[in-house]
Formats: sequence, structure tokens, C-alpha cells
Amino acid sequence: MITERDRMGGLAKGLAVIETFTADRPRQSIAQVSAASGLDRATARRCLLTLAHHGYADYDGKFFTLTPRVLRLGTACLATMPLPQIVQPFLDRLSEEIGQSSSASMLDGSEIVYVARAAQRRLMAISLMPGSRLPAFCTSMGRVLLAALPPDEARARLGQGPLPARTPLTRTDPDAIMAELDHVRRQGFARIDQEVEIGLCSVAVPLLDARGRVVAALNVGYPAMADGADQVRTRFLPALLSVQQAVRPMLG
Repeated sequence: MITERDRMGGLAKGLAVIETFTADRPRQSIAQVSAASGLDRATARRCLLTLAHHGYADYDGKFFTLTPRVLRLGTACLATMPLPQIVQPFLDRLSEEIGQSSSASMLDGSEIVYVARAAQRRLMAISLMPGSRLPAFCTSMGRVLLAALPPDEARARLGQGPLPARTPLTRTDPDAIMAELDHVRRQGFARIDQEVEIGLCSVAVPLLDARGRVVAALNVGYPAMADGADQVRTRFLPALLSVQQAVRPMLG
């Protein structure tokens, strides 16, 4: 058991500061980091200046941005995880076969974290790569992973509504999302239609280990099109389910 004496408060605060930087907030002032992290301004300032001193952040006198050096932390973590190494060759073949990008992710709180990706074409305004994060509630992989949780836990991760809309088509009512998770649970896959970004659709299935536990999710992203539902049924979903079955014995 880890006790209070075993924990290093300074490290925890520094990590909290790093986690405030997101795709929506790549450039922040001390006041913004303080508000997002819950730390007082003096503590946030010391953490940010320490990150800048060691090359993990840039500072222009007012705003801080993280530098690529931060990727060392995530890359080291991903390198020790067997899942990305196992699934990447399958993603590469899948994307080549169907001509669309594919990804694998894991659930972290209320977000999904990309652990592997094979990109065929750029559909999203933001670039996705291992380590990228998106909200779980409006993503196909996120809904697959939330659906695998006990309903009470999934509801707790959604928090109080309404949830932030990324597009006019984003579902923001937690009760409606819970109903959708029940549907995802029954059918075994999730499909979203332009809820993350206009023009982008995706379909996802769970990745299960040899014991049948959901450990991650796998998806295919594709442009919105008139025959999207037919494409999912005839091309994308069968290909995803094939990878799901092939990977399962390798996940222990």
C-alpha cells in the first residue's frame, strides 16, 4: 500500500500541469494552467518554469507550450506496453486492405488514448498519433470501451450533462449516451456519424484478451458518404472483426 509519506507532491503537481495541455489548449498562460490544474498561481508558475528549464516547455514571456521533448515520456511508456507492438502490424494490413485509417486506443478516465495508428489519408483537422487523446463519450472507440464497463461506472465517467458538443451532431445528453452504450453492448460495435468532426465517421469494435475481457478498442475512420451504412456492414465491420479474432489469442 502506498502511503502519503511515499508520494512526492512536487512530481504529482508537475504531472498535473503537463496534463492541462491538450489539443484544445496547446498554448497557456500561468493563470490558465492554474485554473485547469487546480494549483495556485505560484505553484503553477514554478512547475511551468521548471519544465521550461529542462526543455519540456517553451516560454515566450507570457504563454507556455510543450515541446516535443515531452513525447519522450509517452514514447517510453508505449514502448513498454505489449498491445501497441502486437496490434500495429494488423492495423497496417487493415488500412492497406480497406484504404482507410485505423487506430487502437485504451480508456483513461473519460478519454481515450491512442496507442497505435495506421493512417491512409488525413480526414481530421487535428493530427492523431499514439498518445493523442479524445473524449470517450463522442468517439466510436470510446463508446465501445464505456459500454464494456458496469453501467454505474460508465455513467460516472460521463459526469453531469450536458457534455460539450464538438459538432452540431454531437450527442451531449448523458442519458441518451447511456442508451446508446446499451445498444453498443448488445450489437458488439459502435458507429458514430460526424460527432467528433464534420465529414468524419467511424466504426469500432472491442479488442478482447484470451479471457474475454475488453482491453482496448479498434476502429476504422472514413469520410461521410451516402452509402456509409452499407460500407460498414459489407467492408469495415467484417475487416475489424477479423482483426479482433486474430489478435485475441495474443493478448494473454
